[in-house]
Amino acid sequence: MKFKKFLRILLNIIFWCFTAGIAALAALVLIYGNDLPDYKKLATYAPPVATRLYASDGSLLIEYAEERRVFIDFADMPPQLVNAFVAAEDQNFWTHPGIDIQGITRAVINNTLGAMGFHTNFSGASTITQQVAKNFFLTSERTLSRKIKEAILALRLERTFSKQHIMTLYLNQIFLGARAYGVGSAALMYFNKPVSELSLAECAFLASLPKAPNNRDRAVERRNYVLRRMVAEKYITQEQADAAAAEPLNINSGFTAQMELDFQYFAEDVRRQLLNTIGREKLYNDGLYIKTTIVPELQRAAATALNKELDRYNANRGENEPKLQGAIIAMNPHTGRIVAMTGGRSFADSSFNRATQAMRQIGSTIKPFVYLAALERGMSPEAMILDAPIVGWREDDTLWKPENYDKKFLGDVPLRLALETSRNVPAVRLVEKIGVSNAIEVAQRFGVYPQNLKNINLSLALGSGETTLQNLVLGYSAFVNGGHVIQPKLVDYIEDRYGRVIDGTPTEMVAWSDDMQPTPKTVESEPLSDAQSLYQLVSILQGTVERGTGKQARVAGHTIAGKTGTTNDVKDVWFVGFSKNLIAGVYLGFDTPRPLGRGAGSHQAARVFSEFMTTALAGQKNQPFSVPDGLTFVRVNRRSGAAAASDPDGVIITEAFKTGQKPNPAPAARRAESNPVVGGVF
Repeated sequence: MKFKKFLRILLNIIFWCFTAGIAALAALVLIYGNDLPDYKKLATYAPPVATRLYASDGSLLIEYAEERRVFIDFADMPPQLVNAFVAAEDQNFWTHPGIDIQGITRAVINNTLGAMGFHTNFSGASTITQQVAKNFFLTSERTLSRKIKEAILALRLERTFSKQHIMTLYLNQIFLGARAYGVGSAALMYFNKPVSELSLAECAFLASLPKAPNNRDRAVERRNYVLRRMVAEKYITQEQADAAAAEPLNINSGFTAQMELDFQYFAEDVRRQLLNTIGREKLYNDGLYIKTTIVPELQRAAATALNKELDRYNANRGENEPKLQGAIIAMNPHTGRIVAMTGGRSFADSSFNRATQAMRQIGSTIKPFVYLAALERGMSPEAMILDAPIVGWREDDTLWKPENYDKKFLGDVPLRLALETSRNVPAVRLVEKIGVSNAIEVAQRFGVYPQNLKNINLSLALGSGETTLQNLVLGYSAFVNGGHVIQPKLVDYIEDRYGRVIDGTPTEMVAWSDDMQPTPKTVESEPLSDAQSLYQLVSILQGTVERGTGKQARVAGHTIAGKTGTTNDVKDVWFVGFSKNLIAGVYLGFDTPRPLGRGAGSHQAARVFSEFMTTALAGQKNQPFSVPDGLTFVRVNRRSGAAAASDPDGVIITEAFKTGQKPNPAPAARRAESNPVVGGVF
């Protein structure tokens, strides 16, 4: 009887203790569970993810992020990586309801004793689910109330989501040191490889990081502890653990997703553009895939050619002397896709992009626009222009006495010869003939000079105006693309983190013609000039490279056209040239303009162009420039412009004439080359 009575009392005690426990638990849930965050939003978890910039061939250039993240779906997680974290952090993860009762009891006792003043450490014993609850919704304060909230949230998470989804949340959110959040980013940071390529030893190392993510002192010891735990949980054999433990750690010095030095100017221009179009929040946190136009092999060739020329010049200068700078930009003249861009010798020394930001006087590279104005007005490429001294020409308060670079005068010269050899005096006379405003209007029409120019004068028509290398290259592009305005294109398309195209044109299958150009699309813009005048100009610029001032720009086996440019006192030198489907411009000069010195000139820029284009066009067949209908081709004497049959001596070339144009009469005698001519005011 006494035993039965004792048993009844004991059962009552147990019952009331259980009831009290349930009541206490209910009270805790009521107190701490009502104001908890909405955990259901984790069903559509989308963490901040680094945006990545890719070259046209798919190679990674750089990533933009405030926190380094690479989202990895559970299906793409290597099983051994998941097993390593389970063994190290929560061995009962796959079976518990979200909390570990023994661990919670131990933590409550230790934390209570600590609060009462006993010498004991606060302890956690959090499950992976509890860590998810804390990382997403709670602070890291070590208090009893936070642990209760954490447990309540963990239980609710387990009732709402699958174990796989919870593991996905955990492995993508956890901080693993060195600004890396999640295993995807950590794999790149520490080992410079995707998670799919991690070895067992590397998986164990990552699983050792949550406890002390920034402590490398005991890295091997902690990795090996995880390997022992994996053996204990029967995820791997002892032999596998021993083999992995014998591997050196081989932590990468730090994967920064930093592109080669050659690509930095281009990438920074893309970043500035995207900040203006999509904003900082999207750029740094939305995990965008940005496919750019840059072609790595062409970019490297451009940087190599430019730096070689800069180094050749700077090698002869003292340490305290300013260093020559420069830029090169290359693009498809039909689409505006920039395939190479280098804005200076070193991005680390100066991020100022001299291809897109530097406003410089363009010198003789303005002349093709002036000559195009004459061609548009019906002048023949062989029309004669007087190359003789000019005395007493005045514009406003300026007295003009233009000179040629060689200090010589040739008398009457064909328009073509004057441009091919970049003679200044014939250019001045041509501007007088067609009018200053008409000459400048062409440069404005082609985007080289802005539309709101003030103080239009002769000097602007002769190249004293300022523009960027990019604008100059865009203007020259219209010479070869049929006279159409194009915009510089840095980005082909942008995808969001789910692979949906949100800007630009997605990749598509297109038919390619024999000259490797995509099937032409309907062009909506009106041409900037007529096709015949444009071809005549291109033909002259081809002559500039073949036998004029641009001979240094020649590319063996390829048809090239272009124009040199030199400003007063040789402070800036230029070359802009093109093949049928690729155009490039080169600028060299000091950041604070000053003469380049003896022996310097536009041949330096032309040399950079040639070296780049030689690489860019290697292995491609030659493609002559397209010829429009309605032109007649006649063999003429280059010096006189007369038909070769009537003036066969000297260099004979093929000239393109419009309807109504014809070669010059055979010369009876050439005018004296030294008679000064007094001009009027214009």
